Amino acid sequence: MFSSGLHLTFLGHQTWHISDGHTVVLLDPILDTAFGAGDLQFAIWPPRSVDIAAMPAPNAVVLSHEHLDHFHLPSLNLLERTTPVYTGVTTPAAVTNAITALGFTVHRADHTQPIRIGDIEITLYPAGARTLFWEKRVAQPLVRLAGTTGDDVFIGVDADVSDLYTEQVRDGVLAPPRLAVVSNNAQTVPYGALGADANLLPGMDGPRNRKTGLEILNGLLIDYLRPLDGVGNVALCGNGFTAPRSPHGPFLYADHARLAQAANAMQHLFRVHGPRPGDCLTVPRNGEAIAISQVPWVEIDTAAEDRAAAELHLFLDKPSQVAPTPITPALPESEWDAAREAVAGELPRMAREFVATRTGALATSIHDYLSGPLGAHRVVLRLLDPPGQPGSMDSYAWDITGPRWEAVPTISREEAMAVYPFGIEIYYQDLAALFTGRAQIWDVVGGSYQGWHIGENLDSPVYALFAIYGEHQRPDLAARCYAYSLSRLGSTPTAAS
Repeated sequence: MFSSGLHLTFLGHQTWHISDGHTVVLLDPILDTAFGAGDLQFAIWPPRSVDIAAMPAPNAVVLSHEHLDHFHLPSLNLLERTTPVYTGVTTPAAVTNAITALGFTVHRADHTQPIRIGDIEITLYPAGARTLFWEKRVAQPLVRLAGTTGDDVFIGVDADVSDLYTEQVRDGVLAPPRLAVVSNNAQTVPYGALGADANLLPGMDGPRNRKTGLEILNGLLIDYLRPLDGVGNVALCGNGFTAPRSPHGPFLYADHARLAQAANAMQHLFRVHGPRPGDCLTVPRNGEAIAISQVPWVEIDTAAEDRAAAELHLFLDKPSQVAPTPITPALPESEWDAAREAVAGELPRMAREFVATRTGALATSIHDYLSGPLGAHRVVLRLLDPPGQPGSMDSYAWDITGPRWEAVPTISREEAMAVYPFGIEIYYQDLAALFTGRAQIWDVVGGSYQGWHIGENLDSPVYALFAIYGEHQRPDLAARCYAYSLSRLGSTPTAAS
């Protein structure tokens, strides 16, 4: 006998507790008050606590992909080791090795093998073909009660909607989902604050260069869901953490309850839900409306939420330019030589891999810039506060004839922007931490990176760095970070198979 429906409890950001009243599945569990794989922690927004003892224990965990806001070893460490962990076929081995080191058993499943946990059936669909390269490994779960159709829940995690899934819906193999969960990954910061898409070139940054709530809603609800014509309900999630060391509190447009209210007032295609942590969306089997209730084992810290929201409004009223600071601890003198060796050893590889990025392709195709004809130098890498030299800077130019990073004299930022069409500014200690397993590229770009570029947003060096140093391209760096995280939990990663 099947239950009356599926119950999806939102735990914050993109974590879901899924139950049919008998069986429980946890999707991408972030159960602590913050997440992070290295030294930097990203606080969940709105701030909340999960009472693990009171939470109905999971019969299984499903991991959609490896990015640090979905894969959190300390959260997995809170669960019983008899809980099986399921993930897609493309999840890096470094990830499954780390989970195995904690004592869990990991199972890989592709889109032809639905995962059956009790009466809950989950199919992991591959990301859509247009998905950006650093999200290609994402698996998108379709959740249903086994043996039923028409009340499915599609969770569109961090990627374009799966082409295989939409093909099956279009061909009538599957009915349109009763509920589609979409991820708001805008991570929009106020003008003046540090953001990955900020462009330091004069005239390229300003209030209008920040995304608006209208753009976000159009992208999520109209553009993204266009392939799923017929979906009746949509739930918003994502954007559920605070930017590191942000004086402005949460991201703009992270209040999904208000976004949902605005969306429902402006369109008639579907009902939009904006759950807060602890809200449970019940998708009944009898065609009745989706009901929302609250669970007692998730508690929002409303006082902390109000303080952070006030910080955001204060910043919006009086914007100021936020100066970056390193995201990792200062290097002790005993580690200076190792840091220099790590950075020097990685620069040749970075120079080669830059060629295959959009930044590299555009940089090699232009021949004139503000200062006149371009020579072989097209990108400048400016490393702030090198070991033993606080307040100074090491500068390297990307020489396309090598390709190689060539040491060049440091000039002012204004001069550099006139000479180089692309620029990267990173603290030396943060770049070294990336190579030694104390930080991931998402930490660095989201916390202390600044830069400039010509062309479109995706031509920015930010996305070149994602392409070069994401887990998909550098699982060795990810493994070092996981080993560091495991060491703090008292575990040791197993050898790669």
